[in-house]
Amino acid sequence: MTAPFSHAMVLAAGLGLRMRPITLTIPKPLVPVAGRTMLDRALDALDAAGVSQIVVNCHWLGEKIRDHLAGRPEIVLSPEDELLETGGGVTHALPHLGDAAFFVVNADILWTEGAVPALERLRAAWDDSRMDALLLLHPTATAVGHDGPGDFFLEPDGRPRRRGDATRAPYLFTGVQSLHPRLFEGAPSGRFSLNVLYDRALARGRLAAIVHDGGWFHVGTPEALPAVEARLRDVQTTSGAASDTR
Repeated sequence: MTAPFSHAMVLAAGLGLRMRPITLTIPKPLVPVAGRTMLDRALDALDAAGVSQIVVNCHWLGEKIRDHLAGRPEIVLSPEDELLETGGGVTHALPHLGDAAFFVVNADILWTEGAVPALERLRAAWDDSRMDALLLLHPTATAVGHDGPGDFFLEPDGRPRRRGDATRAPYLFTGVQSLHPRLFEGAPSGRFSLNVLYDRALARGRLAAIVHDGGWFHVGTPEALPAVEARLRDVQTTSGAASDTR
C-alpha cells in the first residue's frame, strides 16, 4: 500500500499549438517563463510537497523532455506514441502512480503560493471516504492570461457545479488536482479527457474542489508571454520570495 500523495504526475505531452512558432522547436513545458521552465516550476512544487515518485508524460518533442530530465531517478517518463489527452495519459501511467491518492499537475500553467502551498492545501483537504477527485480552482476574474468564461460554480458544501448554460462561472480549473486510482475504474480506453471522469464523479457526489488563494497564470500565446512574465515578477517582488513561484 503506497502512502497518499507520495506519487504525482505532470502532464507534459501537449502540442502547444497556440504557442507556435516557439513550440515548433521547444515543447511548451520547456518554454522558460521569467527565467525558469514551466515544467521545472511544477517539479519544484512537487519536490517541496515531499513527492517521492513523479511520472511525466511526453509526446511532442518528447526527446527534449527526456534529455531535460536525465539524471533524476525519481522521475519516470511515460511516452505516448499517440497523444492520449489528459484522461488517457493518466490512465496509461497508472501502473507507476501507486494505489493511493496522487497529485496531477499540468506542465503548461504557473501559480504562486498563498499562505499555505497549494499542494499542501490539497493534501489537507483530501477525504478518502467521500472523494475520488479534488480540483484546485481559481477565481476567473483574477486569472492572468485567461479570457475564458470559467468552468465551475461552488456549492456551500464545497461541491463544484459545471457552468452549464450560464454565460460565466466564477471559478476556473487550474490544472492542479488530487485523484485516486478508483476514479479510473471503467475508464475509456485510448484518448479521452479527464472531464469524462470528473462528470462521473460529480454524478456520484465524489468530485470536490477548493479555491486557490495565490496567483494563477496561463501562457497561451507568444504575444502573452511578456505580460505574464511581468505580472509574475510583480508577484515575486511583492511576496519577497521568488521561491514561492512554481
